[in-house]
Amino acid sequence: MLLIFTDLDGTLLNSDDYGYHGAITAIADLQQQQIPIIPVTSKTRAEVEVLSTEIGLTDSFIVENGSAIFIPKHQDYLVSEELKISGKYYLMQLGCVYAQVRQGLRELMAAIGEELTGFGDLTIAEIMQLTGLSTQEAQRAKNREFTEPFITPKNVDADRLAHHLKALGFNVVVGDRFSHLIGQTAGKGRAVQWLVNQYQQVNRGETITTIGLGNSPNDLAMLEVVDIPIIIPGIKGVHPGLANQGWKVAPFPGSVGWGVAVAEEVKGLIY
Repeated sequence: MLLIFTDLDGTLLNSDDYGYHGAITAIADLQQQQIPIIPVTSKTRAEVEVLSTEIGLTDSFIVENGSAIFIPKHQDYLVSEELKISGKYYLMQLGCVYAQVRQGLRELMAAIGEELTGFGDLTIAEIMQLTGLSTQEAQRAKNREFTEPFITPKNVDADRLAHHLKALGFNVVVGDRFSHLIGQTAGKGRAVQWLVNQYQQVNRGETITTIGLGNSPNDLAMLEVVDIPIIIPGIKGVHPGLANQGWKVAPFPGSVGWGVAVAEEVKGLIY
């Protein structure tokens, strides 16, 4: 059995226009072979739902940097333990809730003596201006359930942020523009491993092969736990934070690279 785990922005989706047209043929081929395509993203449930409907993805998905796994009710065969029901899904929550990370951001500001601006402090218009998202897209991005993105401070280094947040009981995913405050028990790698284990319990005795695709250090934890990690380069090449890993690199950026790399890998696998 083959499972595809994929980041979205800059990976399945182009960095510049968020388009996925270069991957359409590969997605259709995977769906014809009934190979699950599982988003693993910093995006919210609301954002992934809209995108999944648009593309036609129907499998489980992992949101907010591995804070939660949403399993559609038609995939109830993947549920082997007591899980919450959340709307149309079974919910496996690995991280904390939004009120906790908002409090964590306030405690972090006190610890470092710096003002920090999170999504909860921004208006929809301000998020639109910072991200280039439309009104509806910004509303969905602001609809956080488990994590808090905040503008990465220029005068506080990543190690210092991580040190203080660990002491407060949180983790941080540091990015160029935005960093994400997440629960200490959340993470893309852990979420992927949990979901693979659910598939393995259903498919006992069958070998499960996992492919993971990502474009930035935010995807490192996911890429480290899959069988076949694939890096999607940016316009300027592989992100320095993913360089020298010895992993396969797609021949093109964004959705085109995603489509080519996945097609090549699936064709070469015998399962």
